[in-house]
Amino acid sequence: MAKESIKAREVKRGKLVAKYAAKREALKAAGDYEALDKLPRNASPVRLRNRCKLTGRPRGYMRKFGICRNVFRQMASDGKIPGLTKASW
Repeated sequence: MAKESIKAREVKRGKLVAKYAAKREALKAAGDYEALDKLPRNASPVRLRNRCKLTGRPRGYMRKFGICRNVFRQMASDGKIPGLTKASW
C-alpha cells in the first residue's frame, strides 16, 4: 500500500493539471513556448500517474474500474463488483 503522502501528491498534481489545462492549450496553440516553460512542472498532464483509488498502487492499474489488479481480484471474489462472476468450466 502506498504512503498517504504519495497519494496526496497525486491528487494535488491532478488539481494543478486541471487548473492550468486551458492556459496550456492556449499557449500551445499560440506557439508561445517560453511562457509554457514558466508554468509549474506539475501542471503538465504527462506527470500524472494512474494509481489505485484504494491502495495507491501504481502498477497493475485497471482503467475501467480505477483500481489495481489485486484489489480487483479480491473484490470480484467477494462479489462486490456487480455483473462479474468467476469463470468456471
